[in-house]
Amino acid sequence: MTMYVEREFKGPKIADGKTVISYYIYEAPLRLWHWLNALFIVVLGVTGYLIANPMPSVPGEASDSFWMGYIRFAHFAAAYCFAIALLGRVYWAFVGNQYSKQLFLFPFWDLQWWKEVMFELRWYLFLEPDPKKYLGHNPMAQFSMFFAFTLGAPYMIITGFALYSEGAGVGSWQDTLFGWVIPLLGGSQNLHTWHHIGLWAFVIFVILHIYAAVREDIMSRQTLISTIISGYRMFKD
Repeated sequence: MTMYVEREFKGPKIADGKTVISYYIYEAPLRLWHWLNALFIVVLGVTGYLIANPMPSVPGEASDSFWMGYIRFAHFAAAYCFAIALLGRVYWAFVGNQYSKQLFLFPFWDLQWWKEVMFELRWYLFLEPDPKKYLGHNPMAQFSMFFAFTLGAPYMIITGFALYSEGAGVGSWQDTLFGWVIPLLGGSQNLHTWHHIGLWAFVIFVILHIYAAVREDIMSRQTLISTIISGYRMFKD
């Protein structure tokens, strides 16, 4: 177990006189960011899919309907919130506890860390009989979070704002900061395709993320889902 202890809380005694010990892992700003981020990703995913695959028709006169306008507005609003929240999350990595930094760390030079990654991979594939327990992210989770989110989120923000710059117009701050991405990726249509591929990569990541959290909560005998709500991790054995 990675023994980084922020704070211990001794809970009530249970069977055989044992005491439940919870470790304070995730601080309140990090937990708030996690759940807001989940909301933003859901809104972005649903609206992004509808933008790429518009509804074939809507009831009533076309002039009376603004469905795609509302969908695009929700997508853009969620995108701004997602980007601002990521900046806040970067800030908290500097001022928060050691667990707040894990999302941005990738110790590729650490051979022992890679061995732990492979052990966790075997555990997820049901090739190991017993799990190891960690206070923060296990190495496999840290690996996947880094590549899927730490690198994936800026990719989606950059490509998304590059697309947004086409509507904002030449000379806008979106065009100044992100307009260079359009010719780099071979034009607007290619950029749409790459951004849409990113959407499906995020969908796959979210499915795996939820599955792994529920699976670990049950099989590894340590709290995961309640930890991101309360901040405390408890080991059930």
